Formats: sequence, structure tokens, C-alpha cells
Amino acid sequence: MRQVARRLNHSVRPGDTVARLGGDEFVVLVNELSATLVGAMQETQTIAEKVREALEQVYEFGGHTVHTSSSIGVSLFQGKATAQEEILKRADMALYRAKARGRNQVSMFDPSMQAEVETHASLMADLRLALPREELRLYYQVVVDSDLRPLGYEALLRWQHPERGMVPPLDFIARAEDSGLIIPIGTWALQTACHQLAQWAQSPETAHLTVAVNISARQFRDPEFVATVQRTLAASGADPHRLRLELTESMFHSDVEQTIEKMNLLRALGTGFSLDDFGTGYSSLSYLKRMPLDVLKIDKSFINDILTDQDDAAIAQTILALAETLELQVVAEGIEEPEQFEWLRLRECHAYQGYLFSKPQPIEAIAAAPHRLQDTAGAAGL
Repeated sequence: MRQVARRLNHSVRPGDTVARLGGDEFVVLVNELSATLVGAMQETQTIAEKVREALEQVYEFGGHTVHTSSSIGVSLFQGKATAQEEILKRADMALYRAKARGRNQVSMFDPSMQAEVETHASLMADLRLALPREELRLYYQVVVDSDLRPLGYEALLRWQHPERGMVPPLDFIARAEDSGLIIPIGTWALQTACHQLAQWAQSPETAHLTVAVNISARQFRDPEFVATVQRTLAASGADPHRLRLELTESMFHSDVEQTIEKMNLLRALGTGFSLDDFGTGYSSLSYLKRMPLDVLKIDKSFINDILTDQDDAAIAQTILALAETLELQVVAEGIEEPEQFEWLRLRECHAYQGYLFSKPQPIEAIAAAPHRLQDTAGAAGL
């Protein structure tokens, strides 16, 4: 921190001020800039880049060579016309924008950041109330076999806000993950899906159906997750062999051994596992063969151009061959065209999912007769 402070002092002009705000955050107050906005921005950018370059030079510390970088947020103001708290708040917004863009960057404050922060704060305030206000929903998308018979459903989280309407999952799921809200929300989704499984088990026409529930990385790493699954299965009466937990490749980039150990504990309960979005991340084959998986899911990004892009077609075929070697099932997701379905069916893919068969639907739309999809799909000319 002392070396950083010295470099900051050497990087600014006489009359400028350097202070440590706290932790690893410093503030530089630059005075007497150009009277024009454009000129002031150019001067500030030059000084900020000089600071950034100085801070990324190698540090010698305790006989060790240390490399680091800085993220810099800049806010322009005019004397007493702007409150001190507002100046720091704007600089902080710009700082986090620099971090979000990959760090080791300079970012200037602009009014859109203020609107973005306020929008985020408003959405998070509503999201914290979504569960107690019973605004969350599970929608179900069918998974079919090559004869269009339903094998099961994937449970997908939706948020029906009284004023915002149906909030897109991309707008709130990542924020729920970052804030930790995904743990109670994910528990609710798991409980709801298991109760649905228990209901389906009461009818011979639906007792064979499985339900796949997406599990976030933060939820899976929760120390109570295994116990939560166990309690949920016991309370709902759902058959654990009909429950499939969907994980993503990103979960296996760290703590692999602990992840596999937890999967084995859940497998002992009877639950199955799907590896979602397979092929979009990085999976070590040595770990893949050790995971107690049941299903690999071919990501929609490969299915989109499977008929026209040789690379996507080769990747899909490779996943099918790999799954056969590992004795795993394959679900191709994101199928929207009959020709895509036929291409996969000819290559003996095991199961299929996508808008071609059905969009995700509320349980009220499918609970009465989920077994009738074959007739509906047939009528569509598949």
C-alpha cells in the first residue's frame, strides 16, 4: 500500500491531492482542469492512464516480485456545485464499471451509470420480496423421445411481477446468484418440482415422468444443500429416481473433488444428474468419467446451425459418440425445426427438447394431460 501511495504521488501534478479512502481504495483529486468539458475529460483521461500505467509496473516486496493492476473510475465536477457524497458515489460507479469490463481500465462516469444503478437497486428490492409475495413460478418444458413420447420435463424459473410483468430470467437469475438470494429461491424451486413429481406419481399415465431442476453453483456449494435435498424428498414423498439435478460445466472449474463427493452423496439418495450446456465450457474428460452423471445436454448454440455449419454438426456428433462410450443419455435442447429433429434422430440421439415440441408452460397448462403431446406434435406435421 505504501508503494502504491508513492507511485500515485509521483504520477499526479503539483497541487493535486492523493488520499487513501480505505482498504485498497485511493482517491485522487485533480485541480484546475480545462474550462471546457471536452478539454477536462481529455486531461483527466491522460492523468488516469498515467496512474494506471504506474500502478501496473512490477513491485518488489520482501524479496518477491509482485504484479498487480488497478481499476480507475473518474467523475468530473465543478467546485461546490456538486455535493461531496455525490462526487464519490459517481466515481465509485465508474470504478465498478471499469472492474466489470475486465479490470486494469479507466472508466468515466456518465449519467447512464446512475440510471443503471437505480434500475438494479429497484429490481433487487423487488426480487427480495418475490418469494414471500409468491410471485415466482415454475414453468415446465417437455423432453421427448424419438417417437415424441414425453419422458419428462425441465422446470424453469419465472418471475411474474405485478407491475413489471413477466421478468426475463436473464434479468434476475444472475443477480439472485450474486446476492445469495438464489439459495432460498432455488430451494423453493426444488420443493415445488418435487411436489409436482409426487402428484404425477399418483397416475399411471404420468408416473414415469422425470423432472430436471437447474441448480446454481452457489446453491450447490451451500453446505446445507445435500440435507436440503434430503428433507425436500422426504417432505414431498417424491421418488428421488425421478428427480434430475441439472449442473453446468462451470461448477467443475474449482473444488472438483468436493463437487464429485457431494454428487456421490446425492446419488446415494437416488437422484440423477444432467450436465447442462455441454460443450460450451471446459470439462476435463478425466473428471467427466468420474462424475455420477446420467445425461449430457447438447447446448442450443450447436443445434441452431447443425444443418449448415460443419463444425457444429461435428461437435454434436462427437458429444453423441462420447456419451455412448460413457454410457450416458443425451438430450438435445433448443430444437426449433423439424429438420434438426430428424438429423438428430437419424444419429440416435436419446431425447429432444425445444420450441418445436413445446414452449415452457405453467403447470396448469400441462398437468391435466402431459401424455397428449404426441397427438399435438403429430398434428403439427412432425
